[in-house]
Amino acid sequence: MNVLLSTAFVVTWSSGFIGAKLGAGSASAVTVLMWRFLPLALALGAVALTLMRDSWRGLTARDIGRQALVGALSQSGYLLTVYYAIQLGVSSGTTALIDGTQPLVAGALAGPLLGQFVSRTQWIGLGLGVGGVVIVTAADFAGGGDTAWWAYLIPFLGMLSLVAATFLDRRSTRPVGPAVFLTVHCLTSAVVFTALAVAARSATPPAEVSFWAAIGWLVTLSTFGGYGLYWLILRRSGVTQVNTLMFLMAPVTTLWGAVMFGEPFGPQTVLGLAVGLAAVVVVRRGERPRAAGAPAGRGTPESARPAAKARTGQ
Repeated sequence: MNVLLSTAFVVTWSSGFIGAKLGAGSASAVTVLMWRFLPLALALGAVALTLMRDSWRGLTARDIGRQALVGALSQSGYLLTVYYAIQLGVSSGTTALIDGTQPLVAGALAGPLLGQFVSRTQWIGLGLGVGGVVIVTAADFAGGGDTAWWAYLIPFLGMLSLVAATFLDRRSTRPVGPAVFLTVHCLTSAVVFTALAVAARSATPPAEVSFWAAIGWLVTLSTFGGYGLYWLILRRSGVTQVNTLMFLMAPVTTLWGAVMFGEPFGPQTVLGLAVGLAAVVVVRRGERPRAAGAPAGRGTPESARPAAKARTGQ
């Protein structure tokens, strides 16, 4: 089941970068994001008030506020930077690989913040992952035409936003069900992106069929698929595991981008992706499984799992 969930997560999360590219051809980033989340938030809100009312019992305003902040970071902040970078000309594969540096940042912070320490072998793998990012980014920049150099820094901001949201959620002491956090996150994003679109006078959607096809793609595959599976795997397997899967987003996204949009896929890109894949293998092998009955402690990547399970109700 973990393999199936991981595979589905990689494919559906990668679809978000492709959907962003599809939408960028017909509207600005804030327009696409507004119409991605506004209808979705209204639908989820209606379901929350009728069929899913029991999921909200026992939650306080503080709990909802925390989830709103998590949503603002993990959806609003993260997606805005991804869409803006792609709109500026950064390829979808490079954007995905830059976002894949999350494991390095998450691994550095998991110990002091969550007690989930990363082994020495895993650090080597994470370093390889960063090397892959540098190789692919250099290749994309060399063939990127008029894309400004600073555009390649924007996805890093999105990565940091998602990492911050991840740790904020993991430090929560009260379990929040998927129906609740998905609804709150989407409502938050709908408010944020609608406000930005109205302020930029970009709220009116284009009439092109391609725009609405991109919206349907993003809602179905990216939000319900990728975003929902991100939090599900995070709560089952922990920060290091879910973020390590981010290294796999780049090969999938790069292949999609090459086939659908003719994005660069030369020898240097292949080398960088191979290094990223090697990083995943090294990180996986660097896990330190805990013997049955042994106490969780330093050096165990999931040493905080008992507390995490209590927080998430799993």
